[in-house]
Order: sequence, then structure tokens, then C-alpha cells
Amino acid sequence: MTDLYHHPLCPHSRFIRLILGEMGIEPDLVEERVFDRRRDFLIMNPAGTTPVLVEEPVGAVPGPGPISEYLDETRGPALGDRRLMPDDAAGRVEVRRLLDWWNGKFFAEVSSHLITEKVYKRFMTADQGGGAPDMDAVRVARANIRYHMRYIGFLIRGRNWLAGDRLTYADLAAAAHLSAIDFLGDVPWAEDETAKSWYVRVKSRPSFRALLADRVPGIVPSPVYADLDF
Repeated sequence: MTDLYHHPLCPHSRFIRLILGEMGIEPDLVEERVFDRRRDFLIMNPAGTTPVLVEEPVGAVPGPGPISEYLDETRGPALGDRRLMPDDAAGRVEVRRLLDWWNGKFFAEVSSHLITEKVYKRFMTADQGGGAPDMDAVRVARANIRYHMRYIGFLIRGRNWLAGDRLTYADLAAAAHLSAIDFLGDVPWAEDETAKSWYVRVKSRPSFRALLADRVPGIVPSPVYADLDF
């Protein structure tokens, strides 16, 4: 049994869900509101962040980096040429560089602000920091996302996928973050047509279907969110 503690719009959780989908693993999803600081969840991950994968015999595996490494070590070799990590050292370095870009830099500059301000704060109490969104933070994130879109376009104009010739963890991480923001209608798709075309390819994969069915109470997804040809 594979359990995944997640939030539907947590981009790091979406990254792991896409990996699991590509590996043909259907986890039992457990929605976790990290701002509630639930004791049992903090025992699994003292950092108090999603996602956390729980699987016997290893137990709790917290965080997108450790989870993706664990899944690659335990399931990756069986995927053959569909493995999401390249065989060569230089290719693995590039994938890891881009994972740090999306799960670190992009999260800090864009997705963390938008998801916190426009989603999490809706469900947080005043004591937890909830309330109206900080529109200055939202505006900064909306400005920052534009050069990230251009960077995707730059990479794809010289490659088939973000890190090279085949789909890797780098594509799934980038698409996971963009999908959460696209739910909110904050991705400037007109910024770079090459980046948009790349996202359409990832979005059309079977592993993406569960994400496109996600819904959050009180928030209507953008009109193009589930559209495969937008």
C-alpha cells in the first residue's frame, strides 16, 4: 500500500503524483492541511510540509526530493528507457539542476506566494495567518513567472524535453508547479508559445488526468485548466 499525504494544489505534491502516475502507481491520497500542524503528521515530517509518502517497509518519506529519489531507486530500473532519470552522469546533473530550479527557485519566487495567498489563506484561521491575500506578493509572483516561462521556451527550442531528449523528473516538476498556478488562472501563456506547446505535451499525458480532475471548495478553476487544446 502506498499513501500520499498531500494538498490538491501543493505543487510539490503534484510533482510526486505525476511521478507515481508515470510509474503506474495509484496511491491512496490523504489530504493534509499543513497549517493545522497536526501532531500525527508532524511526527511523520517534523518540517510540517507536504508531500509525505508512506510505504512499507521504509515508512514515511518526506519531501519532493527524497520521495523522487526513493521512487527512482526502487522503481526506476524496471522502467527501462522510460526511466525518468538519464543514464549518463551529465544528464543526471542537468535533471537535478532543473529540479532545484523548479522545486526551489520557482517555488520561492512564484508558486509559494500564489498558492499561499490565493488558496491556503482562505482556509486558515486568523491565528494561523489567514485572511485576505497580500496583493503585493501576488503581483510580484505574477511578474516573476514571466521570465520562467521564457526560460522554458529557451530550453525547449534547443531540446526535445527540458533536460534533454526524453521526459524526465525536470518536466514533471515544472509542469506540476505550472498546473497549480494554471488552476488559479495566473499563467501568462501568451508569454512564450514554445513553453505553452511543451506544457500541452505534458498535460496530455495519462499521468496528468487525475490532476485535471482536482477541485478545491470555493475556488473555480480557470477555463483552460482542464482543456488539452487551449
